[in-house]
Parts: sequence; structure tokens; C-alpha cells
Amino acid sequence: MCAFVVLSCFIIAAPTLAEDAASQHKPWKNISLDFGWNFATLDTTLNLGVKGVGVALDAEDFFGLDTSTSVFRANAYWRFTDNQRHRFDIKWYSLSREGFKTIGRDITIEDDKGNEILLPLGTTVNSHLDLDLYRASYSYSFFQDDRIDLAGGIGVYILPIDIGLNASGIVSFDESEKFTAPLPTLGLRADFAITPKLFLRSYIDFVYLEIDQFKGSIFELTLGLEYLFWKHLGVGFAFDTFRLDIESDGEDYPGIDFNGNLKFDVTGLNIYMKLFF
Repeated sequence: MCAFVVLSCFIIAAPTLAEDAASQHKPWKNISLDFGWNFATLDTTLNLGVKGVGVALDAEDFFGLDTSTSVFRANAYWRFTDNQRHRFDIKWYSLSREGFKTIGRDITIEDDKGNEILLPLGTTVNSHLDLDLYRASYSYSFFQDDRIDLAGGIGVYILPIDIGLNASGIVSFDESEKFTAPLPTLGLRADFAITPKLFLRSYIDFVYLEIDQFKGSIFELTLGLEYLFWKHLGVGFAFDTFRLDIESDGEDYPGIDFNGNLKFDVTGLNIYMKLFF
């Protein structure tokens, strides 16, 4: 009888024990912290006012904003179950730019009260455009062995945005828009162990929302290589492209109090160190 009980317990526990043992031999790490520098090119299209007032402007060209920059960037993840299939990720970086330019043609913009303001040719405009990107996501590996890890997940981007224009000369104008754009996303992730120390990493996030007078979309794609040259230390190189498109007329979406259209594209190379356990 005792032998039967012991055998039954072993049969019940065997799949879990086998899965845990297999996890120990997989190359996927439980905890990772990446920190490094992102060298990016930027392209921004901006229209303040969505009632047909004004035109969509290339912000870099029109307001003299930098078309490239380099910023600190940090990512981390945690596989929080023994089988390593459940994973939580976070990411952050910040892009801040200022511009100063004398505009070369007349433009009409709209202030926060809906008034049309004409900025004539020759007006000197100071501008800034600041964006912080916070991303948190959960993913589940639906296929995982010692060479491939394929996962699907859900996440959310939190995007505090600050846009400011200050004009002096024939017309004085001082206008700013500050809002936070929280957008949920769906994601796919694919990691490949080329060798026990060399990895190909990739993921894609995407969303499109349309609620009343609000439209918002995000697309992000990352593709990179990592080499783990020491027990707890590695290096990585990743190509990343991020696209944000927001069109809003007021407060139809939580966290958004913005009249206008903003299209924001960032493409760059991320070079980073990796701590893992």
C-alpha cells in the first residue's frame, strides 16, 4: 500500500519535475537588466487644431528641432515562474528637443480656446517637444525549448508629451499642450539561441484605437543581437523603430486633453550592456 502511494505521488509530480529540470538546461535567463545608449533619427508631423485650421507641419524643418539625438535607455525583464514561460517587461527612455527658427511662410494655428492665430512670415518661434516612453508588458511563451522562445503578450505604453510654441515679433504667441497618452498594445516576441552565448532577439508591439473623436496607434519593432561573454554580463546591439499617431479633439480618451494631430517616428540603434541572472 505504501509503495502504491509513493508511486502515485511520483507519477503526479513527474511532469512538473521534468519541466523544472528541463528549464534549468534552457538558455533563457530569469532576470535581465539592459542599459545603454540609443542613437535615433526623428520625424514629427504636428497640427495644433483639428477643425481644419492650419496645416500639418514637419516640426523638425519648420521649427528647427533636431532630426537626430542620443539618449539613455533602460529595459528589464523577470521570468517569474519555474517553467520560465511567464515574463514581465519594463522599458523607459526620454526624448527632449528644443528649436529656434524664423519661419519662412505664413501659418495659421489654433489655441486651446479654439481661436485662429495667424503667424506671418518672419515670426521668430521658440519650440520644444518632449516625450517620455514607459512600457510595461506581460508575455507567455507558447513555444519554448533550448533554442527557440516564442511568446505573445499584452502591454501598455504611458507617453507623457509636452509640446510648446512661443512666438515673438509681429505677433506674440505662447501656447503649450501637455498630456499623457496611455495606450494598450498586443505584442509578439521571438528569441533564438544561435549558440549558448549568442542570441537573436525580436519583438513587435501594435495597437489601433478609435473612440469618438480620438484616434491613436502605436507600432514598434525591435531586432537585435546579444552576446553573453561572461557569467552575468553581456553586450547587445538592436535596431528599433517606433511610430506613434494621435489625433484628438478634447477629452474623449482618458489622459488625453489635446486638440490636434501628432505623428511621431523614431528609428535608431541601441547599444547596451546586459546584466542577467
